[in-house]
Amino acid sequence: MNKPRISYVDPSSVTDPAMRAEFERCAREGTPRPESQAVRAHVPATFWSFANTWRDVFKNGVADHNIKELCRIYVSRSVLCEFCGNQRSMKAAKAGLKEDDYSDLINFESSPRYNDKQKAALAYAEAITWDLPAADELWARLHKHFSEPELVEIGYFVAITMGQQRWLRTLNIEHHQILAGQDGSMAPGFETLDKLAESKKAADYWAKIASKPASQAAE
Repeated sequence: MNKPRISYVDPSSVTDPAMRAEFERCAREGTPRPESQAVRAHVPATFWSFANTWRDVFKNGVADHNIKELCRIYVSRSVLCEFCGNQRSMKAAKAGLKEDDYSDLINFESSPRYNDKQKAALAYAEAITWDLPAADELWARLHKHFSEPELVEIGYFVAITMGQQRWLRTLNIEHHQILAGQDGSMAPGFETLDKLAESKKAADYWAKIASKPASQAAE
């Protein structure tokens, strides 16, 4: 079992009923899963800042949730955050997003899986994640498909999730270490610790494949 670089707060030691309830929700519903929140719980303000932002900006908000979910996994596959990249939004799945929809994210521009609106949002995520120039052409695409409030929310969400994922990948945390036994939001093949270990051994495991922005794919 991986040893986290910052210890987990044991949910059973938490005396705040609201925080304990949030831990239970994380185990049941995921995104975020309880391990990352068990690190943030060292500072309750940090715990709640992330929980509330995730609820208000990712799960709810003004922009299409499935588009934000695709952007989230695009970031995971770009920065190689395995902890986040092996989770799926249950809300997005209920709204019709399928596992195959995640498969071409790094090369989204050339993929037939995504429509023009999704590609515009992913180009936005790409520019933010890879520090690419945000030229007039990108903004013309974005304004064609999204309102300004949607552009604010998507941009803010990508920035928040990118920063969190870059941090989490340094912590050596893993799933099924806190409140184990529930698989809420885990990707197919990662529902248990044993399945997770087997999936990570596979030759085609996504984190073994080098990532680069779609605009550089032909270089």
